[in-house]
Amino acid sequence: MTKRFYITTTLPYVNADPHIGFALEIIQADVIARHHRNQGYKVFFNTGTDEHGLKIFRGAAEKNTDPQAYCDFYAKKFNNLKEYLNLSYNNFIRTTDGNHIRAAQEFWVLCQRNGDIYKKNYRIKYCVGCELEKTESELEKGKCPIHPNLKIEIIEEENYFFKYSKYQKNLLDFYRKNKNFVLPKSRLNDITEFTEKGLEDFSISRLKEKMPWGVEVPGDKTHIMYVWFDALVSYISALGWPENTKNFKAFWPGMQVAGKDNLRQQSSIWQAMLMSAGLPNSKQIFIHGFITANGQKMSKSLGNVIDPFKLVKKYGTDAVRYYLLREILPTEDGDFTYEKFEQRYNADLAGGIGNLLSRTIALAKKSNFKEKKPTLKIKKTVEKSSKEYKKLLEGFKFNEALKSIWDIVSFCDRYINEKKPWEGGENALQVISDCLFSLGKIADFLWPFLPKTSQIMKETVKTKKSVVLFPKINKQLT
Repeated sequence: MTKRFYITTTLPYVNADPHIGFALEIIQADVIARHHRNQGYKVFFNTGTDEHGLKIFRGAAEKNTDPQAYCDFYAKKFNNLKEYLNLSYNNFIRTTDGNHIRAAQEFWVLCQRNGDIYKKNYRIKYCVGCELEKTESELEKGKCPIHPNLKIEIIEEENYFFKYSKYQKNLLDFYRKNKNFVLPKSRLNDITEFTEKGLEDFSISRLKEKMPWGVEVPGDKTHIMYVWFDALVSYISALGWPENTKNFKAFWPGMQVAGKDNLRQQSSIWQAMLMSAGLPNSKQIFIHGFITANGQKMSKSLGNVIDPFKLVKKYGTDAVRYYLLREILPTEDGDFTYEKFEQRYNADLAGGIGNLLSRTIALAKKSNFKEKKPTLKIKKTVEKSSKEYKKLLEGFKFNEALKSIWDIVSFCDRYINEKKPWEGGENALQVISDCLFSLGKIADFLWPFLPKTSQIMKETVKTKKSVVLFPKINKQLT
């Protein structure tokens, strides 16, 4: 029986260009997807764009353009990440797709049929940047801490509500039974604590006359769905739900990768919605942190936003993938600076793996190389690193898994320096063979992380043709 695995990123809003934080998320998801393919799974890897809601509507108005044209322009930029970051996703969903709209409406009907949707008048404080209601305790000096440049707005109208409070006990029971549902565990503790304090029903619609850009509420043309209710359904509409039940049952439940600002939406709100609709809960949610620039939060006003497209053009795809996976801790906040990037590039890529491949190939060509079986010592060294690598990768410790690969690189460098195969002698060919064997294994280990580098290394080890993997950077890019 074919093993199947489903993974999805969150869907970024199309009101701005892709940024380095989302690049981190989708690269992490790509590593997980590629690793599962290596393990023999048939993988469904989904990403896409969230295209409804107030800030999209306003963004289009500011540019004096139609909301759909506005979404089309930005969605294309996000889909371009596939080529620039060498991503392996096989589905790109847009929440303006007709099949998704039908799925969101069917999901609404299921929740309504279960008695979990009702109407009432309400008044809330709202952050347009988050597209979320905010309580006083969540604000800092009257501002949203995530979007301090935006004014908190007051919304007062009659809306449809979802009975979120009804699912407090169900969610707590689910968290207790599934200890690895949210990773890292500290985030599971956070959402458990949040749930224990009590859940409040939340609005899931907006008056169409005030904000027409969204999915129409079934049976009520005067309302459109609240953007989060609509967007979260994308994780199953991507699989063809509700029409394609075969594909849905084959791949759902799946794994979700999200930033820490999405913890509540992914691990609580979405799970309660699934319970209401009578559908299986997500399998697992992996939460990553934020990326700062030189220790500061990135913002357009500060001019410190890191453009992933520009980074790739300057340094190359695998260099960007390597830095984000090696330097940024998988589940914590991390900092980006060009100085750190170039230091890591020169030390690990140009001077590390690139140098080892170049010197080994040069030695092979100089010695009229004939392959020998690897020594027991080399095989044990690689085997030990392989076990460690797999364990770390299964635990989503991307940085440590990469370190275990570079431990083999360091071992080979020491081995060459100690044996001095350039001087010839009876052990010279054995040393070169051992290093070529190690480089072949390193290439295999690297494939989920640096797919292009992995491919080049495999071809180079086979053909013995000289190649420069990562040219050294001699001066800082500005």
